[in-house]
Amino acid sequence: MSSRYSNLERPGLDLGALRTALCMPSGPFSRLDIVARTGSTNTDLVDAAQREAAGWPDLSVLGAEVQTAGRGRLDRAWVAPERSSLFVSVLLRPFNRQGRPVPTAAYSWFSLLAALALAESVEDRTEIAPQLKWPNDVTVDGRKLAGVLAQFVPGAGAEPPAVVVGVGLNVSLTDEELPVPTATSLLLEYAGTTDRNILLKSFLRTFADSYRAFCDVDGDAGVDWDNGPSLLTRVGARMATLGQDVRAELPGGVALSGRALALDPHGALIVRDEDGERHTVSAGDVVHLRPQE
Repeated sequence: MSSRYSNLERPGLDLGALRTALCMPSGPFSRLDIVARTGSTNTDLVDAAQREAAGWPDLSVLGAEVQTAGRGRLDRAWVAPERSSLFVSVLLRPFNRQGRPVPTAAYSWFSLLAALALAESVEDRTEIAPQLKWPNDVTVDGRKLAGVLAQFVPGAGAEPPAVVVGVGLNVSLTDEELPVPTATSLLLEYAGTTDRNILLKSFLRTFADSYRAFCDVDGDAGVDWDNGPSLLTRVGARMATLGQDVRAELPGGVALSGRALALDPHGALIVRDEDGERHTVSAGDVVHLRPQE
């Protein structure tokens, strides 16, 4: 496939149509902005949420046609050609339906909740069935389709903290444009659509529904939602990591090898080593997690 895609072949996001479909009163979102170019939508939204809290309420969205300094977990670079991907960040100020803040212990689940919503929405629109790779990737047959990064935003005064969750989805990247050979894109997987407007609407609607359901059980990943299983059950059913023999590279050159058994109540990975001992690995502790050869 040629890597020379024109802007006509990669149409821009339609801000007006997206706002009409997704923002109040017809949709759940408070605010949606799209910029042509930025360093990182996550960085921009974290800054805006701290600088002008009243102007950026719960479920505010910032997207970009291209990111020049996108970052994944542990500050890994994430770069893609203009209009070839979805780069979008969502600001969360989590409360339940009674107006009580969601406990901050639940915040560790927001990146997995976003990854799940992205996988579900991609499957709904493209007939590809992505899986989750712990802690925060969306994959197809082991190749990375998307990454998710959640960042904590300290609250001002007595306000509870907020979270910004950013998603980067490879949409029309060709073989030559992939950042690493182990990545893929919707185009390369012969997706039913690569229309980013359709994909973004589907993701944001799915995410908002799941976010509201999770907040309404006070951020308890083990409690069933009104419309079905708990977040823990939903994530576990789509997570390719579980049941695999894995090698977790930890800070300081330490490595842990064993079978990935389950997720704990906070979304950390439980690994059983060769001696039968169980270890709990949190997302913040792991440098790399790979299947064992």
